[in-house]
Amino acid sequence: MKIAVIGAGAIGGLVAGYLKLKGYDVSLLGHSDSVGAIKENGLEIKGIRGNFNIKIDAAEKLDFNPGLIILATKTQDIDIALRDNLKFIQNSWILTAQNGIQADGLVSSYAAKERIISSIVMLGSTYLEPGKIVHNFEGAWIIGKIFGKNDTRVEKIGAILNSAFPAIISDDIKGMKRLKIFVNANNCIPAILGISMQEAFSDINISRISIAVWKEGLDIVTKAGIKLESLPDFPLERFIQLTSSPSLEAAKIFSGIMGNLSKEPLYGSILQSIKRGRPSEIDYINGEFVNLAKKNNLFAPLNEKLVEMVHQVEETKIFFSKEELIRAVKELI
Repeated sequence: MKIAVIGAGAIGGLVAGYLKLKGYDVSLLGHSDSVGAIKENGLEIKGIRGNFNIKIDAAEKLDFNPGLIILATKTQDIDIALRDNLKFIQNSWILTAQNGIQADGLVSSYAAKERIISSIVMLGSTYLEPGKIVHNFEGAWIIGKIFGKNDTRVEKIGAILNSAFPAIISDDIKGMKRLKIFVNANNCIPAILGISMQEAFSDINISRISIAVWKEGLDIVTKAGIKLESLPDFPLERFIQLTSSPSLEAAKIFSGIMGNLSKEPLYGSILQSIKRGRPSEIDYINGEFVNLAKKNNLFAPLNEKLVEMVHQVEETKIFFSKEELIRAVKELI
């Protein structure tokens, strides 16, 4: 099976590189800067598995019909990625790998629903510069169908992924994807501050904001009657217990977890996009809480404020200080 990974960022680069090392026929599609760097210097991956320089086919657009497409762009880039390659994707299976819950619906405008498989990426990686990736921490890759039931094709693609990452097939990936939004919801904070997650959340006052983000989001999800499903290493019961604890106690626990995620600095997907001068996926993460609140006549003032602040950083390229962030949300936590 020929595999095309569309998106040469932190996740796309990592999965393409590791599958190539396992002997799969993989091509990596990305922007011209990434493609040029990979063609000239190879794909460089360093991190918890060691250092690798991988020779891999790289291009800006497809020129063949892949059996499997791993779509690793940001959600906001799905339309252009599929539109630019529409001629070659009609008979492909498409595995979505975006944060949030909108990707599969967007892909269904270009491909048959029965050929779309959803996924959740639990591992951590960082895009350093074109063609250079850091693998920060291990994690499972969860896959399953949003449209219809899992089948032998899902099992086959799961086996491919499992050669490089622990792959799990889920019968309730929709509930898992909704809980994953909470995992990603605090990426906005280091993005607002322009610092690593470890540096941001070593401050208990900043970690208290994170707990407040979760509490507000959980209140909205619960009142909207939406079901959440446990994730590997992030069980729903533990999440509920943490958000039910006093804020200071919960913040201390959260701070300890985030400080031990990775030896290398971890910046999160939102800040990585800002550093690359590209729009972030904030509207598909914290923005989901805001939109869900509006649909159900509820309020999400904290998440709304954080979305606004991320967009301000995107536009001005000026980060906030910790003191400015704390003052901005003081009345909302």
